[in-house]
Amino acid sequence: MKLALKVDVDTYRGTREGVPRLVELLKREGAGATFLFSLGPDHTGRAIRRAFRPGFMRKVSRTSVLEHYGLRTLLYGTLLPGPDIGVRCAAQMRAVREAGFECGIHTWDHVAWQDRLGSASAEWTRAEMQRAYDRYEEVFGVRARAHGAAGWQLNVHALRNVQRLAFGYSSDTRGAHPFIPTYNAELIACPQVPTTLPTLDELIGRDGLTADSVADHLLDLTAREAPATGHVYTLHAELEGNRLAPAFERLLAGWKAQGYELLSLRDYCDGLELEQLPHHEIVFGEVPGRSGMLALQGPAFLDAAAGAPDYRWSRDRAVITQHAAPPAEPAASPTTSPAT
Repeated sequence: MKLALKVDVDTYRGTREGVPRLVELLKREGAGATFLFSLGPDHTGRAIRRAFRPGFMRKVSRTSVLEHYGLRTLLYGTLLPGPDIGVRCAAQMRAVREAGFECGIHTWDHVAWQDRLGSASAEWTRAEMQRAYDRYEEVFGVRARAHGAAGWQLNVHALRNVQRLAFGYSSDTRGAHPFIPTYNAELIACPQVPTTLPTLDELIGRDGLTADSVADHLLDLTAREAPATGHVYTLHAELEGNRLAPAFERLLAGWKAQGYELLSLRDYCDGLELEQLPHHEIVFGEVPGRSGMLALQGPAFLDAAAGAPDYRWSRDRAVITQHAAPPAEPAASPTTSPAT
């Protein structure tokens, strides 16, 4: 059985502090992983504008944002200037690749992507993605092959640019198994490798789960019947690379004991017959424990009678609680999720 580890790196602090800790832990456990970097300014403090959005404050209160991110990070872009992560942390990023891990693109400006994408034009979306793409090449000296959208936020322009920039695969959605995406019947020629498991910050604080018990809960989920293609788990440098490191260490040990091979997205995809992947529509819906609407793996394309795939293997393992068709206009999807 395979389990791919996708590391989302959202902030300056996460890049400087969380990433090296995760590299050390992953190497010690013999686990592969893909690190997806935010390559532009850290404007985390501007996420305060989400305070009035449904569900956002509940998530903040559950997950101890100040403890995980630190006061300085929460002021970047407001009272403090936002550091340019790609400039100031280029050496740390290259060290990840030198340690043997796959690297890819998360975003340019994490907060701007989540807060503006829902109403963004084709020009804005293309410019943000091109900035990240060019910076990645500047930092690493090669073109990026992996992409994972910040906050699982997409619009049609982003999907078209994933194709235009010739990524080998992209992990922008939540779902059950890899697929070739369509959007309003438009084929996007880049495989999607969706996150299949809930994240720690979606679980902690719900139904009595704590930082001490959440690993056992996740291991109980993965001990049950797994999809034929295995799992994809998303972690965050700011969480599992910081105060939630003990929980992540227990997860790694537990997954190995369950017989999972812990891989990067690249190695995970190498085991797939990409040309044989099914086609699925991308839709938008809610995920338990996270506010706002996320990009989700929807029904099989041209199989409307089948409806959307049922990912509700259990109450917690659900990645979809409702489905919505993509917007009729190809401009955007609603974007209201938090900064992690």
